[in-house]
Amino acid sequence: MEIQREASLQAYNTFGIEAKASVLATFTSVEELRALLQHPEVQHLPLLVLGGGSNVLFTQDIQAAVLLNRIKGIRQTPAPDGAHVLVTSGSGETWHELVLYSLEHDLGGIENLSLIPGTVGAAPLQNIGAYGVELKDTFHSLEALEIATGQLVTFNREQCGFGYRESVFKKEAKGQFIVTSVTLQLTREHQFNTSYGAIQDTLAQQQVSELSIRAISDAVCHIRRSKLPDPAQIGNAGSFFKNPEIPAAQFAQLKAEYTSMPGYAIDEETVKVPAGWLIEQCGWKGKVLGKHGVHKDQALVLVNYGGASGNEVKALAYEIIASVQEKFGITLTPEVNII
Repeated sequence: MEIQREASLQAYNTFGIEAKASVLATFTSVEELRALLQHPEVQHLPLLVLGGGSNVLFTQDIQAAVLLNRIKGIRQTPAPDGAHVLVTSGSGETWHELVLYSLEHDLGGIENLSLIPGTVGAAPLQNIGAYGVELKDTFHSLEALEIATGQLVTFNREQCGFGYRESVFKKEAKGQFIVTSVTLQLTREHQFNTSYGAIQDTLAQQQVSELSIRAISDAVCHIRRSKLPDPAQIGNAGSFFKNPEIPAAQFAQLKAEYTSMPGYAIDEETVKVPAGWLIEQCGWKGKVLGKHGVHKDQALVLVNYGGASGNEVKALAYEIIASVQEKFGITLTPEVNII
């Protein structure tokens, strides 16, 4: 068990921001995690668990023990109902590797979530979602280590308290547990979700004659690659802001003034508005500010062109929030964790 001191985190966040951690260590199993939590150099420090580092913006050196989650392994068992398959993944697996596993074994349910960055362990914390599907739709359970006791605790779907990019682990249970495995309930009897127009258009362009989970995954990957920069090329954390949900009455008033404004009804009283559209209307899309800026193809994505500081990216984010608030009266909320 190697422990590094005053270690650089630049390689462990997709923004590529330089920051140092008091202590940096890696765990590949529950046993290693327990041992780390009992280590004298870790015990007296706050904890930060990192998977892929794709949802974090560092604005300072971290006076904490940063633990890199590398718990691997994927296995499947038949579900009790006979119609589904339970797929359990180590929390340190890359999320897209789990999607590829499901495709290879003809297991449907998460194909719309293809190419989302990050690890499996982060997926339930965020209740990741894309193209009409959220993690909670196929979620069965997870195991998490309780930091205070070192015991493994199982959480079912209800106990996770899933919401829009939310879970109990970002609220009342924040900082109390470390996810070690996630189990999804997938199916061989596929129900295709192509409700998002971009998927339908891409399938048509690719001349897909027979719909399949792999065809949908390929379409989603094509869309994401065409709109979102590769963190290996340009530092970014994907979508920086949540899509705001506003009262239907407010949306109607804004729609009267901005007739091209898109919106998606959540229920009779609430409408979700694309944050990217709001940001673009405020003139931010493609804006370059020295070594950082807003991506030219997707206004939701803030980027580090190389050498930007976390505080520069943070300042840009809050300038964007202020401009959207001033123009539309809508408050954007960062999806990325700013530390």
